[in-house]
Amino acid sequence: MKENKLIEMKKKIESLGRVAELLLGEISSLKTLSYGVHETLKLMPGYDKAIKQIKEKVAEEPSTGTPSDTDGKTS
Repeated sequence: MKENKLIEMKKKIESLGRVAELLLGEISSLKTLSYGVHETLKLMPGYDKAIKQIKEKVAEEPSTGTPSDTDGKTS
């Protein structure tokens, strides 16, 4: 390979590394935010009753999920 091509590839890889680091930071921030929201919701009046109702509703309804395989085959 030519040196210019290798330099270009190196720059792209470094750029992708920076993007990956940024995304990991964002994921960490979202994790912290979602945890805080969940803890706040648990302190709200009626939380336990609402969770119980949701569990009962889910138990009563038949599963309408679809397979998540990317190859389109049902396991």
